[in-house]
Amino acid sequence: MGMDIRRDPMSNRHMIGDRLVHEAQGLYEQAKQRRYRIVTAESCTGGLIAASLTAVPGSSLVVERGFVTYSNDAKIEMLGVPAELIERRGAVSMEVALAMVDGALKHSPADIAIATTGIAGPSGGSDEKPVGLVHIAVGRRNGPRLHEEHRFGDIGRTRVQAESVVAAFALAGRVLD
Repeated sequence: MGMDIRRDPMSNRHMIGDRLVHEAQGLYEQAKQRRYRIVTAESCTGGLIAASLTAVPGSSLVVERGFVTYSNDAKIEMLGVPAELIERRGAVSMEVALAMVDGALKHSPADIAIATTGIAGPSGGSDEKPVGLVHIAVGRRNGPRLHEEHRFGDIGRTRVQAESVVAAFALAGRVLD
C-alpha cells in the first residue's frame, strides 16, 4: 500500500494571507533599498506585523526584532513606556503608541519602529474607545515620528488586526520616503 501524496493546494499560499504578505513585500523592498532595519512593538496585532514581514523571503535583511507587548506590564517592562502615561492616557492612545515606538528604538539597533495598540474586540470597547479603535505609530531613528488613529469599527477581531497591519505598513512607508 503506497501513500497517496498529492500536492496540497494551500502549499503555495502564505499562512499569514496573501494580502498581508504582499503589503509586507512592499515595505521590505523600501527598507532593503535604504538598508534600514525594522523593529515592531505590537499590542493589538499580537505579532502579526512581524509575522507578515518574516513571511517575505529574505526578510532577515530588514527585520531586526519584534516585541509583543500585549499587557500594560509588558509595555512598561520591555519598552519602558511610563506607567503613569498608561494610567493617565490609557494603553490605547496616541501617546502610548508613540512611547512604544521610542522604546522599541531604544531597546534595539533598528532604524525604523512600528507600533500598534488598540481594541480588536469583540469585547473591551467603551463609548470613548470603541472596538476597532487602533493607534499606529512609526518612527525613524533620529527622524520623523508619525501617528494615525483608525476606527475600523466592530468588523471582527481578525479583520481589525489585518486592517491594522495594512495601515501600519502604509504609515511606515511614509517614514521611509
